[in-house]
Amino acid sequence: MKKYKKVPVRDVLVMLSGYARSRIIAQIKSVAFIIIYLVVFQILILRVPLSNAFGTAGGIALVIFGLAFFLEGLVLGFMPLGERVGVKLPARVGIFVISIFGLILGFGATLAEPAISALRTAGSTVKAWDSPLLYMILEHYTEWLVLSVGIGVGVAVALGMFRFYFNLSIKPFILVIIPVLLILSVYFSFDTNLSKVIGLAWDCGAVTTGAVTVPLVLALGIGVSRAASKGKGTTSGFGVILLASALPVLAVMVLGFILNFKAPGPVDEVSFFSPEGRKMALALFNNEQMIRRHAFTNGSEAGRRAFFADDKEYKRNLLSLQEDQNSRIALIGMMPVEDWIINIASDSERELLSGVKITGKGKLPSFGSTLATESVAGIRAVIPLSLLLVIVLLGFLREKLRYKDEIVLGIIFTLIGMTLLTSGIKLGLASLGGEVGAQLPRAFSSEEEFIDRVVINNFDKDLLYYTIEPDGTQKTYFNFSENGRIRPVEFHEELFDEASGKYEYIITRPPLFGSKLSVLGIILVLAFAFGMGYGATMAEPALSAMGMTVESITVGTIRRTQIVQVVSFGVGIGMVAGLCRILFDLPLVWLIVPSYILLIALTLISEEEFTSIAWDSGGVTTGPVTVPLVLAMGLSIGGELEISDGFGVLALASAFPILTVLLFGIFAQAKQRRSILSTQNSPENE
Repeated sequence: MKKYKKVPVRDVLVMLSGYARSRIIAQIKSVAFIIIYLVVFQILILRVPLSNAFGTAGGIALVIFGLAFFLEGLVLGFMPLGERVGVKLPARVGIFVISIFGLILGFGATLAEPAISALRTAGSTVKAWDSPLLYMILEHYTEWLVLSVGIGVGVAVALGMFRFYFNLSIKPFILVIIPVLLILSVYFSFDTNLSKVIGLAWDCGAVTTGAVTVPLVLALGIGVSRAASKGKGTTSGFGVILLASALPVLAVMVLGFILNFKAPGPVDEVSFFSPEGRKMALALFNNEQMIRRHAFTNGSEAGRRAFFADDKEYKRNLLSLQEDQNSRIALIGMMPVEDWIINIASDSERELLSGVKITGKGKLPSFGSTLATESVAGIRAVIPLSLLLVIVLLGFLREKLRYKDEIVLGIIFTLIGMTLLTSGIKLGLASLGGEVGAQLPRAFSSEEEFIDRVVINNFDKDLLYYTIEPDGTQKTYFNFSENGRIRPVEFHEELFDEASGKYEYIITRPPLFGSKLSVLGIILVLAFAFGMGYGATMAEPALSAMGMTVESITVGTIRRTQIVQVVSFGVGIGMVAGLCRILFDLPLVWLIVPSYILLIALTLISEEEFTSIAWDSGGVTTGPVTVPLVLAMGLSIGGELEISDGFGVLALASAFPILTVLLFGIFAQAKQRRSILSTQNSPENE
């Protein structure tokens, strides 16, 4: 028996450290663009310092290490396990059992998706009076929404396994499913309630295919495809991600159509909160206390005044924000009162609450609690799916588990990676994107933004001095000293209390480009949207996983870097289109329908190989990195412009990568044909 020489521990550590270093450097390169982009944009363009630089840096470090662990875990454990199950299933069972397994796997993977949780929290930004059906789905039927999406993905995976088993073309599925979705979208657009669900439905299709679903479904599909075609196919395992993106859209639309029968219609804010509209409001809220809280957290001063019977009752409740903690929780929940005053209160309400000291933003989530929460979520996502694959392979298919140590290590790495990745996104990347998204509306804001107020005691009017402008306008100023810096501040007589000698200095931040929606402001917002979409997509683990699979199956004909670049460019264009939809309040169907009609036309002239890859590319772009950033930006800008919802940006960010990959495929095919033709016509072949 041949004896193998043991490798010294030191050499092993050197090899492992070198390998780990290369993987970490690769992930630093993948996230460097989006991080540098967001930081530079906030500091140099928006001129706003980072509020929590240390926490943001720590979160970004977690994202880098999380990506390295996650992708390594996929390569070692999840993808080989899923592909082996896919290869062995057709040899032992029929298509019915394969489809049932695909249904269960797709449903379970969707519930485990980190990005799906971002949609669960989006309901807090929706105004109940403006979008009753949308509010009802996101607040009262959240579990129904998640289950609908899960069922849609499960059916899609089952249908994909059926297609792989019989080696069917993806084009007939596209030409049937997509037109149905477009027809339903147009139908929904004529109903004031259903029209608000269009963006949510298409966005749900975008977030379902992320870091968990894509590697598993791709590996399973490729395995079934290889077994069914006996290794003849190259990219026939692709196309299931398309189905897993499209069918959830249909499922959410069906849910919206059913719930619309019990949802009230949209009304104006005052009518909704007034006693006369209480019956309609109670159809969306469990009690009057919840209606009152919605008025304080989502409404304006007009809505809050309309809720109360008289002005005294309104002022009593408003003043309780600074006096009674229980009343504060009843009115604004766990939102810090400082945040409420800065972001929601009107000028007159801030004046009534002038005694409240604003100390800054509320408490940030702690590292320990976030890590603990995400660890539980990671275990819930990774372990059940791992057990399902192992049980099917060992118990049902009676196959031995090869390379057990690699499989176990891969699952552990996937779990560690997902925990670090989602924790890092919450602590660093999402907070950074949220800060930029919150400041971005200044580019087209017409009013100064309230920041803080300082009460100056013993104010002496003898310190005032006057200035005059070329047109003769006179202004009054005083010098204000803070942290050793002296700056001139304009004096406003109405803010001075003669009796107490106190002056209230209101600190505001002016609009970035003046008082109008300037062309420069629009260009800045759209340029930012493109860069953020491009950079966030470059960092998506699901896209990297798909790129590796494409490069492996096509034997290097299509490189991973090519797919990542082309898809990222498409996401950037989609983000621009989505922001145009919000900036100019365009109906989503005006952008969705023409985009997909163009995609159908390009599909008809594209080869099967690129068609499957292109349509799958649209599904893998919006994962745990992109979704929080896009939602934060879309909802922030939508709130500034008083758009009822910021949904739809993700949907367009999924559509345009399909366009860019299809065009890339058509160009590559044309180039290949020209190369073959020139070779045939060369003198050597004559």
